[in-house]
Amino acid sequence: MKSHGRVPRGLFAVLTGVKKRSGTDGGARPRPAGAAAARNRAAWFLVLPALLPILILSVGPLLYGIALAFTDAQSGRTRSTQWIGTLNFQDLLHDTLFWDSFRIGLLWAVGVTAPQFLLALGLALLLNQRLRLRWLARALAIIPWAMPEVVVGIMWRLVYHPDAGILNETVRDLGLGDGRDWLTGLATALPAVILVGIWAGMPQTTVALLAGLQNTPHELHEAAALDGAGAWRRFRTVTWPAIRPIALAITALNFIWNFNSFALVYVLTSGGPGGRTRLPMLFAYEEAFRYGQFGYAAAMGCVMVAVISVILAVFLAGRIRGGEER
Repeated sequence: MKSHGRVPRGLFAVLTGVKKRSGTDGGARPRPAGAAAARNRAAWFLVLPALLPILILSVGPLLYGIALAFTDAQSGRTRSTQWIGTLNFQDLLHDTLFWDSFRIGLLWAVGVTAPQFLLALGLALLLNQRLRLRWLARALAIIPWAMPEVVVGIMWRLVYHPDAGILNETVRDLGLGDGRDWLTGLATALPAVILVGIWAGMPQTTVALLAGLQNTPHELHEAAALDGAGAWRRFRTVTWPAIRPIALAITALNFIWNFNSFALVYVLTSGGPGGRTRLPMLFAYEEAFRYGQFGYAAAMGCVMVAVISVILAVFLAGRIRGGEER
C-alpha cells in the first residue's frame, strides 16, 4: 500500500516534537498552564521562609556595603554622605598598612588551614579504628568546636599568661628558662595565635573527614589487604580517593573562615603587638568603629569579598574539571 509521501501521524509527532492533542488521537491531555503556575507559587511559598532571612541578613547588607564603598561615609550624625566613585579603592591601593594586614591574613589562613587539615586527618583515621571507648574519644574531640571563640580566646590567654600561665609554668618546671610573654612578643605573637586557631578549628575538619571515612566500604580495604597492599598504599589507593571531595571542600571552607577570622584574634591580641596579628578583618573593623571611616572600611570589605570569590571560583572550577575527567 502506497503512502503517497505522507508521514505517519505518530512519527511526525516524534520528529517535530509536537504533542498530540487530546481527544480522538488518544494522546495525553496537556496540563493546564494554571496548574503549573500554581505549583510554582506553592514552591515559592515554601521556600520563602528560608529565603527571607538570607536576603535580609546576608544579601541586603552585602549590597549595602558594596554601595557604601563608593561613598565618603564617616561617623557623625550631622555629616552628609557624598558619592566619590572609586576614590576609596584608589587610596586602598597605596595603603601599605592594609596590604601588610592582607599578607598577615594570608599567612594566618595558610598557617592554620594546612596543619589543621593534616592533624584532623590523623585524628579522623585514629577515631575510625575499632578502639575501646571510641565514643568517648569522639565526644572529647569535638569539645573545642562546641566552645564559643570568645571563650576559647580567654582560655588561651590564661594559658599564655606570662606569670601564671600553664605554658610558662611548664617551661620553668622543665628548666627551659623563665618563660616569656607569648602574645606580646613580636616573634611569638603570630605563631601563638596560629596554634590557637589550629586547636579551635580542628574538630569540625575531623568530623567531616570521619564521616567520609565511615562511608568508605570496608570491603575495599580488605580486598587491598588481601592483595598485599600495606597501610600507606591502602590509604593512597582506597581511602584518599573516597574522602578527596570532602577534603577539598572542607579545606576551601576552612581557608575562607580562617581568612575572615575576627573574634579569636581580637580577644587574644587585638591585632598587636605592632600590628603583627592584625588580620584584614581587624583592620577594617578599626577603620570603621575606631576611626569612623565607614566608606573606606567598606572598600576593604569589597576587596576581601573579591578575594574569597576568586578562591571559590578556582575551587569550583577544579571540582567541575575533576568531575568531567571522571
